[in-house]
Amino acid sequence: MTAQPALFGRPETSGTDVMPRHIGIIMDGNGRWASRNGLPRSVGHERGVEALRRTVRAGQKMGLEYLTVYSFSTENWRRPVSEVTALFGLLRTFIKQDLKRLNSEGVKIDVFGTRNGLPDDISKLLDLAVSETSSNDKFRLGIAFNYGGREEIVRAAALIAQKVQAGEITVEQIDEQTFSDALDTRTYPDPDLIIRTGEERRLSNFLVWQSAYSELYFTEVLWPEFGEEQLRDALLAFTTRERRFGGLKSGAA
Repeated sequence: MTAQPALFGRPETSGTDVMPRHIGIIMDGNGRWASRNGLPRSVGHERGVEALRRTVRAGQKMGLEYLTVYSFSTENWRRPVSEVTALFGLLRTFIKQDLKRLNSEGVKIDVFGTRNGLPDDISKLLDLAVSETSSNDKFRLGIAFNYGGREEIVRAAALIAQKVQAGEITVEQIDEQTFSDALDTRTYPDPDLIIRTGEERRLSNFLVWQSAYSELYFTEVLWPEFGEEQLRDALLAFTTRERRFGGLKSGAA
């Protein structure tokens, strides 16, 4: 196993004074940012795409291996049709404008979620992003689009049930690893850190299974204002945490 890179260039130590391998981000606050600045919500989402670009570049610069962003949830269908349409338009713009650059930088794009209900051109763009970058290995960008953690768990359970029914595995062989291998994120490690912007303090159905032992970081910074400085703040906060995974604190009797 290769050693994790030291955080901000410091020598590697025990504990959490190293760069997390995988960070998940709940990108929240686009609409509130727009409202506070007297702008349409669509402008807030546009600025949110700019924030995503900044954050991906910052993650690459800092040596992060995996970044998963919550782009469109299964619950977002409840929003007005005009806003859903705008969100789809931003995905189109992001892929068409950024895919070539991300590919040239060695970024591998993975898409988590279901394609149910998505317009055909959106599904094809997601497929294109995955296929065009499939051989890259410098940085993994997971896009949780039309994604819900509970829905993912249900799909995983159904997949395992089908394997049992087909005689590929037995019920006794089902364990946590079997379940993890049936999830969309099967090729990703569980997130070390989950960041949520925009003042709210909940996971909102994001990586429900995978976040069992993730460190959580909530910031009042709205997503359009997020960038390298704010990512560094989150990582510095991460270094103050002692991750015990159910065990005792270091040195405890």
